[in-house]
Amino acid sequence: MNNNATQKELPIISQEELEEIKKALPKSSWGVNGRELLFYQGFWFSESMLARTLSFQRHFIARDSDLIITGLPKTGTTWLKSLLHMIVNREISPVTQNGLLKNHPHELVYTLEGDIYGEAFAYPQPQHLDELPSPRLLSTHLPYAPLPESIRTSNCRLLYTCRNPFDALTSLFHFVTAMVEKSNVGEPPRFEDIFESFCQGKTPNGPFFEHVLTYWKMSLEQPDKVLFLKYEDLKDDPVSHLKRVAEFVGMPFTLFEESEGVIDQIIEFCSFGNIKELEVNKTGDLKTFFEKKSFFRKGEVGDWKNHFTPAMTEKMTELMEEKLRGTGLSFKLIP
Repeated sequence: MNNNATQKELPIISQEELEEIKKALPKSSWGVNGRELLFYQGFWFSESMLARTLSFQRHFIARDSDLIITGLPKTGTTWLKSLLHMIVNREISPVTQNGLLKNHPHELVYTLEGDIYGEAFAYPQPQHLDELPSPRLLSTHLPYAPLPESIRTSNCRLLYTCRNPFDALTSLFHFVTAMVEKSNVGEPPRFEDIFESFCQGKTPNGPFFEHVLTYWKMSLEQPDKVLFLKYEDLKDDPVSHLKRVAEFVGMPFTLFEESEGVIDQIIEFCSFGNIKELEVNKTGDLKTFFEKKSFFRKGEVGDWKNHFTPAMTEKMTELMEEKLRGTGLSFKLIP
């Protein structure tokens, strides 16, 4: 990679090369107006995201100090971006002056395959990744296996967030619906169609369970490399899990900070209700397409009960039990 290249010169896969790669890949549609997905390295990608993923794989060079948030869309990555930003920058910017007051979380923690290796740069970004100070705060929705080699072999650290499949699916449905309505292309998806695609594993970056389990396995094998977090656990006990995150990234809270209430201040500021109501997150778009407010809907555990039929609940429960059997991983559900 040319260290003198500007971000606008970052290499994007040519359409000709992409067409050749696509010829060899299995294809399928999923529950959004028959949109096509391509099966690459064990997971499903849209055509545009495949092109970005290929560029990301080939050209990204990780630093040992990088902190990279990973996880499927709609599993708590936006919340974790807020928390991580606050933890890392707490000595530079106190809670009352932190960057989240003027920036959406996604403007502070770049999604590599979406922001850096994408085609649209609608908000201010560095000319080059090298301009970001260490530790760089980055994110990706990619599964573990397709990550660039430099991420897998360096000492950079990955913070993986996941969510129970019932709520993850429900949140994905609402997010995709908002995207379709904003673009005004095609009919809004039906929940039943998204549900079936999800169960078949045919959603962007899916299958869901395979994505989760690859990171779960790595967190057991390399606990200093991968921190595995559950959305529900963060909701239940934010204090202890915030301390886990701070220790994992090498910036543990001091006894003085704890006594001064710094942890509680960060939790309160990054709470769903507060972040959602910040003026910067109420209006405007990200990358000219995603409405900022679409990243903050309810943030609840258990909203799936308002969407699942008894038959869907039974099918998802059986699928979850089948996929997680013998792994040691489980999810909490609202009874």
